[in-house]
Parts: sequence; structure tokens; C-alpha cells
Amino acid sequence: MKLGYIRVSTKEQSIARQKEELLKHGVEERFLFIDKTSGKSFNREQYQILKLALRQGDELYVHELDRLGRNKKAISEAVSYTHLRAHETDS
Repeated sequence: MKLGYIRVSTKEQSIARQKEELLKHGVEERFLFIDKTSGKSFNREQYQILKLALRQGDELYVHELDRLGRNKKAISEAVSYTHLRAHETDS
């Protein structure tokens, strides 16, 4: 199954560009997880729900890896934790 994660740092920022890209790559809207909060911590509501929803063999799509978090090591640990393939949609 394809799941998508979208994050913007503030409630005023638009998710439209990220959403459009994930939908283009075949992620169904009902499988999009969206947080409007800082990427500093991985303790984000929708990200935590996404982790519970992911199953072996699923594919996680993000528009850009920095949408997962701010620091490369934390992003790498998050992707390793899930044991899934992560796809950047930026062509």
C-alpha cells in the first residue's frame, strides 16, 4: 500500500503542493497523514499514527525528505525504523 506524509511548519502554510505531488504518485487521499507543526521533534500526532499504520511492504511517500524532519540522522533513523522504502516525489 502507498501511504503519504505531509508536513508544514505552521498552520498558515499550504499543503497543496505536497498533496498534489503525492496524489500524482498514486497515494490515495485517504492514506495521507498531515501535520502542521515543526519538524524539530518526531512526536507529531499524524506521524505517530502513520507509524502505527505502516506495514511491511508498504511504501511511504514524502515530497522531500526534509518534510520528515530537520536533521539527517533523525530522518535516517525514522526511515530505518519503518523498514520501508521512502520515496521523494521531487522529480
